[in-house]
Amino acid sequence: MTPLDLLVPAICSGCGRSGTECCARCLDAFGPPTRLQVPGVGPPVWTLAAYHGAARELVLGFKERGARALAAWFGALVAATLVTVGPPPWTLVPAPSRRSAARDRGGDHMLRIAWEADIATVAPVLGLAPGVADSVGLGPGARRRNLEGRVLVRGPSPPGTTVLLDDVVTTGATASACVRALRQAGVRTNAVLVLTSARPHRPGQ
Repeated sequence: MTPLDLLVPAICSGCGRSGTECCARCLDAFGPPTRLQVPGVGPPVWTLAAYHGAARELVLGFKERGARALAAWFGALVAATLVTVGPPPWTLVPAPSRRSAARDRGGDHMLRIAWEADIATVAPVLGLAPGVADSVGLGPGARRRNLEGRVLVRGPSPPGTTVLLDDVVTTGATASACVRALRQAGVRTNAVLVLTSARPHRPGQ
């Protein structure tokens, strides 16, 4: 414990309990990976939690409220899950953020998580072209149009089980656009792994 910890004790981003960035009760919101039905994506989509309650608060705490220490927690969850989505070696491809959003967050939040899952190779090859809007509040069609032709592949991806990594799946527009861009660049995406899902939790076929 550092002097700063004594002055500003850690607070759980899920419930506000003091003592740790993520308490055991809130961490329990993330369970074994569940396969989802997400039309139009292609590869299997897996999630670790529904996007509500403590799981939602933890994602928002990390993504929007500066709780960067949660990267290690999320990275550990991702690492423990990779054996479910495919055989090693694994390559994690973080879903891209808009430049302005990444700047506001002090960096690309999904890249930070991917680096913490240290059993996988990280390939930050995806980017977004200028003009992509914030997807919050957009419907399914608008989300698709927002990303159409605007996901860029910047460089090669290493071989292995390629896993697209994102924080939330809602309509599947981001995952679909990323998978399509990778495919056009000659990269096969074997699975999509998201921390949380705003979709109904029905096992995929």
